[in-house]
Amino acid sequence: MSTTNPTALSFRSAVEVDVPELVALVESAYRGEASRGGWTTEADFLAGRRTDEDGVRQVVAAPDGTLLVVERAGALVACCQLEHRGDHVYFGMFAVRPGLQGGGLGKEILAEAERRARETWGAREMRMKVVSVREELIAYYERRGYRRTGELTPFPYGDERFGVPLRADLAFELLVKTL
Repeated sequence: MSTTNPTALSFRSAVEVDVPELVALVESAYRGEASRGGWTTEADFLAGRRTDEDGVRQVVAAPDGTLLVVERAGALVACCQLEHRGDHVYFGMFAVRPGLQGGGLGKEILAEAERRARETWGAREMRMKVVSVREELIAYYERRGYRRTGELTPFPYGDERFGVPLRADLAFELLVKTL
């Protein structure tokens, strides 16, 4: 009799062969009609791509970080980027399959990411940037101990690597959590 929990999550660092599936996951969580199956969609204010294979490949190859692949029963269900930046770790490229959003999976992954930031790099702080009009997403992170800094970075209008804006008031807000 196996003692393996089929609903348990496993975490590993992404490798080159994961790149196409990771791109598809990130796109499905944020852009296009598929993203509307979850609550993290950006489809109402950003069109175009969220990322591409080159962008994901750069994250996978970065020497001071990792792109965590999250699997359940051998299937890719989520991912997130952790990048060591001196006294803190940057958290990004967080994506959960749309049909699995809203069930506590993200909270579990975020807790594991924070644990790894503390244990791997001795980080005292986790930082992330969130599109400032994403009030529901910002509230999600606030419930998990992140605070709004009010520090805004202009959205890179005209640079389609970040998407095609559908409104003129986009910016990134820095959120921070003491670990």
